[in-house]
Amino acid sequence: MHELYKNCTLCPKKCGVDRSKQLGACQASDQVKVARCALHYFEEPSISATNGSGTIFFSGCSLKCCYCQNQEISLQNYGKEITIEHLADLMLDLQAKNAHNINLVTPTHYVPSIIEAIKLARKKGLSLPIVYNTSGYETIETLKLLEGYVNIYLTDFKYFDNHLGTTLSKCSHYFEVASRALAEMYRQTGPNIFGQNGIMQKGIIVRCLVLPTKGEDIKKIISYLYQTYQDNIYLSIMNQYTPVVKNQQFSFLNQTVSTNEYESIIDYAISLGVKNAYIQEEGTAKESFIPAFDLEGV
Repeated sequence: MHELYKNCTLCPKKCGVDRSKQLGACQASDQVKVARCALHYFEEPSISATNGSGTIFFSGCSLKCCYCQNQEISLQNYGKEITIEHLADLMLDLQAKNAHNINLVTPTHYVPSIIEAIKLARKKGLSLPIVYNTSGYETIETLKLLEGYVNIYLTDFKYFDNHLGTTLSKCSHYFEVASRALAEMYRQTGPNIFGQNGIMQKGIIVRCLVLPTKGEDIKKIISYLYQTYQDNIYLSIMNQYTPVVKNQQFSFLNQTVSTNEYESIIDYAISLGVKNAYIQEEGTAKESFIPAFDLEGV
């Protein structure tokens, strides 16, 4: 599958570069780069559970979110290049540490290599569910490659208003792209399936990160998701936005989400009839919840 890097159209930006010779919009070459591989305990309860989620953080990203909490790897592309064989071994190492799943964080631009690594790891005994942890900015073609390899889609749904996507993340038509992508994810997984102790085995969790003063946009997203999927998917309504850098262009991003705004969103979701949703308590907007990207486990 390595030839897919030659004229790369893996993400919706479809920049078409030969990543063996130059970097694409994601700032990634054709060699997998990883910044962290470790158990993570701060995902949704059905993902992290008691033992933790086996996270592999990939470097680079096709979006350019000006508020990204992981800028060191997403924008600055920090990480270490590894082979497909090494990536497969990382998955097996996480399984040996009793992780509940293998959680691939920002994986889109490495899908061909990831598929090969999963194949290899499965031959060597990998049996854990695979979590595809994504911004939601995906092409149908790339998602179809993942059918049979991914069990759980842990996906963002960032914007209803495309203007926000353009200005804050430098991507066009985010809503249309993300809604089509989610439909394909749901076609692959169907309604959620949980195993022992409520640990997710298959399905979809859609993350709705509330940005300061943009609660009305999240309400529109929640309404769309509930009208389309009812309680067949889980929502994760998040108040953990943390301003990690001073934003000169968008001053509203230099604050956390107010309690009143967040509670208004939760009340709205309840009024719609949403039952399957995770919500967060106060005190989550802290840098201590952001993992250190120090090549741990790599």
